[in-house]
Formats: sequence, structure tokens, C-alpha cells
Amino acid sequence: MYQLTSKLIIYRSISRDSILFRIADAMRRLDQGKLSDEEASQEILEQVHRLLDLATVYGFNQNLWQNYLAYLLAMTETPFTLVAEKEGVMDGSVNTLVENDLHIFKQLFDYDFAPLERKLGISVFSILTNFQAVEKKAQIYNKNVSDKVQELSAAFDAAATDRELYQAVTSFYGRYGVGMLGLNKAFRVSEDPETELLVPITNTLDIHLEDIVGYEMQKKELVDNTQAFVAGRKANNVLLYGDAGTGKSTSVKAILNAYYSQGLRIIEIYKHQFQYLAKIINQIKNRNYRFVIYMDDLSFEESELEYKYLKAIIEGGLEPKPENVLIYATSNRKHLVRETWRDKTDHEDDDVHKNDTVQEKLSLSARFGLQIGYFKPSPKEFIHIVETLAARYPELTISREELRSRANVWELSHGGFSGRTAQQFIDYLLGSVPKSKT
Repeated sequence: MYQLTSKLIIYRSISRDSILFRIADAMRRLDQGKLSDEEASQEILEQVHRLLDLATVYGFNQNLWQNYLAYLLAMTETPFTLVAEKEGVMDGSVNTLVENDLHIFKQLFDYDFAPLERKLGISVFSILTNFQAVEKKAQIYNKNVSDKVQELSAAFDAAATDRELYQAVTSFYGRYGVGMLGLNKAFRVSEDPETELLVPITNTLDIHLEDIVGYEMQKKELVDNTQAFVAGRKANNVLLYGDAGTGKSTSVKAILNAYYSQGLRIIEIYKHQFQYLAKIINQIKNRNYRFVIYMDDLSFEESELEYKYLKAIIEGGLEPKPENVLIYATSNRKHLVRETWRDKTDHEDDDVHKNDTVQEKLSLSARFGLQIGYFKPSPKEFIHIVETLAARYPELTISREELRSRANVWELSHGGFSGRTAQQFIDYLLGSVPKSKT
């Protein structure tokens, strides 16, 4: 195997600590007499353990070895794979080198581990190449990446020529992209210097805009802006403001599900992490995706000065904000920086230019070109939300009159009229329905 991996050119940047290179290196040292059979067995079994862990994270099944190699092809960022992400199939001399590497990967796909197993007295690869995984719920593993990697694995396995291998891989890059940013929907910011700055959020909420009852005008404004953004047209930063529990954050999450297939990605960041914004934007600015930097429940007290930094990022400094980046924020305040009565009156304080101070506090909100208000529903609208949600669950056999009556009682002690209160009430009712036995 090490004779194969040593000949890689385009994919030579695969980590030497990867499972592939660690197994290949153990086999090399075994052949050279630098490892005993027992030592080689232990090193290889350690990598098998890592492969099983990876298979659990990504829900791999059947041929775990081939799934793993497809995962390497999907995740390895090189100048070639990044260009292929934007252009798909290309012409050029580099294709000969790529086809050479993919020919090697095809040999690795079909690698016969039987001699190694006989020499070391192990049978793990026979199991890994015909693996029956325990069925898992989608929340337990990264299904979004799993489905794509297994699709690539099947296409690669079916390819009969080097050119077909090339077309399978470049077509994959063109459809889904490459690496962490290509294959995942959403990301959070890591403050651990030992890890990547952006960490995938492997399981996102399966929510859609039609699941949000009402707020049709608000949803349309958000959709229109996002459609323009993913289409490469001019679009605005968005502030969704208003009452708690009205669907602001849910709308943003639904937008991600609606436009992920068109290249939309979301990065969730909190105000104490604003120091990383410049690094984040630098990392994503040249990628073939549209990034929404998402700030949930955003607001600032007078003593918090992070908003000044955010203002500069939104407007851009000497280097303008990339055209593939927007900021979507949600807040219970339209004016994101807290104002006081002192700002509105002539009470004595040490601020000589009071109006300038007020304008400074208002200027952050003004930098969101689209401001969408979400407000509490009326009692009639609240009941409509309750009834619409209840109709989605056939197991709720409660009468319409009782549903309305109990909903009104519920809202009195659970936060008042809002979509969140309505959903909590429905969840409460569902909790009293016996679970059906299958």
C-alpha cells in the first residue's frame, strides 16, 4: 500500500496522520523488518479503531474502507479541488496528474487485505469491507455529509476508466463542493487554538418556512433578500427584530434548509467572539458559497463596546466586505444598543455632544439595510396558530372548543401570545398522548 500512497501528487497534502497514511506506514515498516508482526498488528488495529469511530460519526455502512477513501477525496482541499468546486470538469495538463492520483485511489479502493490479514492473524478488514452498521437516528451522526460521501463512494466504485473516475470526482466537487465548508450546512466558532476556527454543526434543525404559521410578509422579505444573495445579486444585511417567541430565529434556520442546495451556508457567532470576525471572513471570502454570519439575540448594553467592532466589519474597512458574505441578526430590540432616558432628556451629564452619542447608538441598526419586524399575534391569530399546529398531529383528538379553551388558559401563565407559546402548548398536549407501540 505504501508504494501506492507514495506516488500521490495532487492529493499528497492528505495528512500523514490520516488513517490511510498510518496504515501504509505500518505496512512499510513491517516489510522492512522495523516492526514485528505483533507491533504492526497493534498499530493497524489502532487505525481500524479510528476508522470505526469515523464511521460512527458519519454513519458509514457496508464497505467502510471505500467510504473512508471517498471521505478523503471529498474533504481534501487542494488548489485543484478548490477550482473544481467552482468550475467542475476542466481542461488542462493538470488533469493527467489528477487522473494518475485517482487511478491510485481506485487501486486503494480495491486493495486486497487478505495477505496482510493472514500474516498478522487478524480478520478486521474482511469485516470492514462488508460491514452492517447498527441503524442509527439521523440526530446521532452527520447525515448530511454521510449521504454525500456514500454517493461519491458508489460512483467511484462503479467507474471503469480513469476518465470516468475524474468525471465522478469533479462532478461531485461541482455539485457539493469540497472540504468542511462544502459538505456541511452550518458552523460555529471554536475558541480552542488547537482546533479549526470554524467547527461544523453536524445536526441542524429540520425546520421549513411553511412550518412557521403566519408572518407571510416577513418571510417573503427574508426569502426575496436571500434569493437575491444566492443568485449573486445585491442583497442587504438583515435585522429581524421584535417580540420574543415570534419566529425570528426559526425563520433564519428555515432559510438555511431552503437554500443550502443553492450554496448557502450559515456561521453562528456570539458577540464575545466578534474578535474572530475578520479571520472568519478572510477564511470564507474566496469560497464558492454564500455565507450568512448569524447573530442570534443580539443586543448591547451601554458598557459593551463590541458593537463598534461589528459596525466596522459590516461596512468594511480598507478591504470591503466580500460579496459572498451577509450578516443576519435577530434581536428583541430594533435599536441594538441600549438607550436610557438620559439619552432623551437634558439631564446634566458629562457628554457635551449628546445628539452625537444618540446617533452613535442608533448607527449600528442603520447598517442593516433590511429590518423585518416580528410582533406578537393578536388573540385571534394566536388561536389560529394553535389550531394550525394541532392539525399537523392526527393523534391529537381534542375537540376544537376544548383546544381553544385550554390554549387561552395556557397562554396566561406561559408567556402570553406568541408562536413559541403555541408550540409549547401543543408539545404539552402531545406529551399526554400514549406512545404507539410498533
